[in-house]
Amino acid sequence: MSHARAIVEVIARVLADHPDQIAITEGQHRGAALLELYMGPGDLGRVIGRQGRTATALRTLVALAAERDGRRVQLEFRDWPPPAQ
Repeated sequence: MSHARAIVEVIARVLADHPDQIAITEGQHRGAALLELYMGPGDLGRVIGRQGRTATALRTLVALAAERDGRRVQLEFRDWPPPAQ
């Protein structure tokens, strides 16, 4: 597990009312790693925050953690449920 994914998971679980409805998928997009955070509809607003401030802060933390691993990572927020794997 990458540092970026671990940070996203910990923060999302703390912010969520329903931590069991959290899923993180990893993929590739334009040469960068793509993390998709799936949360329940009520919890998605909490992780985005007012005017997107929480989302911006989380993306900043993810970028710094990814830089530590020598990677570039994009973070996207999605509604529950995640796609079937």
